Amino acid sequence: MMKIQILGTGCPKCKQLLTNAREAADALGLDYELVKVDQINDILNFGVMMTPALAVDGEVKCVGKVPAVADIKIMLG
Repeated sequence: MMKIQILGTGCPKCKQLLTNAREAADALGLDYELVKVDQINDILNFGVMMTPALAVDGEVKCVGKVPAVADIKIMLG
């Protein structure tokens, strides 16, 4: 099972990234767990200084922006 992590404190961009990531994973038919990481110390442990950020299986894929669903599909593929 793939673990998709949304790193952010709950701002509108973070919520949009969560929505886009869910839509991308569903479109690909993935078996995944979507996790919201909203504690500052947990976010910093990823080495992320700007949110929102997307991590897949613990590996940071993008930072500081909300990629389109199509772009997230590529990151998940």
